[in-house]
Amino acid sequence: MSKISTVWPLLAALLLGTSMPAMSQTTDPAPTVQSDTGTAAEVEEQLSLGEDADKDPELGKPYTSEVIGDWEMRCIKTEAETDPCQMYQLLDDGQGAPVAEVSLFRLPGSGKAEAGATIVVPLETSLPQQLTITVDSGKARRYPYAFCNPVGCYARLGLTAQDIAGFKRGNEATITIVPALAQDQQVKLTLSLSGFTASYEKVSVIQQ
Repeated sequence: MSKISTVWPLLAALLLGTSMPAMSQTTDPAPTVQSDTGTAAEVEEQLSLGEDADKDPELGKPYTSEVIGDWEMRCIKTEAETDPCQMYQLLDDGQGAPVAEVSLFRLPGSGKAEAGATIVVPLETSLPQQLTITVDSGKARRYPYAFCNPVGCYARLGLTAQDIAGFKRGNEATITIVPALAQDQQVKLTLSLSGFTASYEKVSVIQQ
């Protein structure tokens, strides 16, 4: 039996804003296919004409500039010569179901933290249990959750130069969270560090 309880697919669905299908012991009838109704103009308004997939992103819109190893470079289109970008990775439960997401950015370096990260987990996560991160077989570090909204619950991490050096040396990090409905269980999520160093060199520094 996996450590991931049967409630966790529901929690993953909550993170993504989707709903889980209802379970039934009877065979549901085939759905009725309905044709478009209304005038031709009304139907046409609901149709997408598509767009150029290679066109430049619109001002203020997020986009993925490139993928380095297992990290996406998520950027925002601006009028500046260089768009601000963060490192991004979507984490699954080991069976392909998305559970959490990680975004990482650099800081100016005037404080103890060299970089910051935001980790978003499902709403039905036990907040008092907090969140822990272990790089390879190193010591775990524990972080509190900052807030929750309809998307999920957020942990905001300050990463020291020592933390970043550990990520650069490591192969993978393990993020451990606890479901609120199954607090005797732990959910361990794998954060790949493949491409971390190359991605980190391209991450934008948050301006003061």
